Amino acid sequence: MHHRTVEELMTRDVVRARQDTPFKELARLLEENDITAVPVVDELDRPVGVVSEADLLRKSADQADPAGLAPEPHLESRERARAEGARAEEVMSAPAVCARPGWTVVEAARLMEKRHVKRLPVVDEADRLVGIVSRADLLRVFLRRDEAIREEINRDLLRGTLLLDPRDVTAEVRDGRVTLTGIVEFRTQIRVIEQLCRGVDGVVSVSGSLTFRTDDTRDAPDGRT
Repeated sequence: MHHRTVEELMTRDVVRARQDTPFKELARLLEENDITAVPVVDELDRPVGVVSEADLLRKSADQADPAGLAPEPHLESRERARAEGARAEEVMSAPAVCARPGWTVVEAARLMEKRHVKRLPVVDEADRLVGIVSRADLLRVFLRRDEAIREEINRDLLRGTLLLDPRDVTAEVRDGRVTLTGIVEFRTQIRVIEQLCRGVDGVVSVSGSLTFRTDDTRDAPDGRT
């Protein structure tokens, strides 16, 4: 199976800012390039942070309400310093959370979820910026055609990896939902097949009515499949 990598999905022509880029220039970069965040790099083009719309809006949120209706914002000292910042290095979220080009979609998605970020600068072996990948980029794997998913499962997975006879097990795919039908030799194979199918890029769900010839779970201490 071929898992799509960050390198295949990332944007290569990355808009970037320097650590001394002024606040208004940051706002202009986001507006003119129709983006929501920009990585901040050092003199060696290594990401040191990211400036997002949320980082810039912190300055507006820190302002007192001219009408006196909204309560005065109460920010921690570090957050207040960022709200009052005038350059990229003062307002950015740091350190930059980065990905590698060879990572799979799963690896990148898990890091985004863990670190609560919406995009990842992509760096090479020298930690230089080579791209950026966003949540929207990762979701592109779910735009794969059903025919491509079905061919990968039937040809590469069921026949190639598991060496199953095409007369025994087949997969149908509709809107990314995989339906498995057929019979396998052992009951424990069913779980393995389903898990492997879920790992195919673009698969939304896996279901079916696979049956087995031999129940090889009877000897297991807990009876698990």
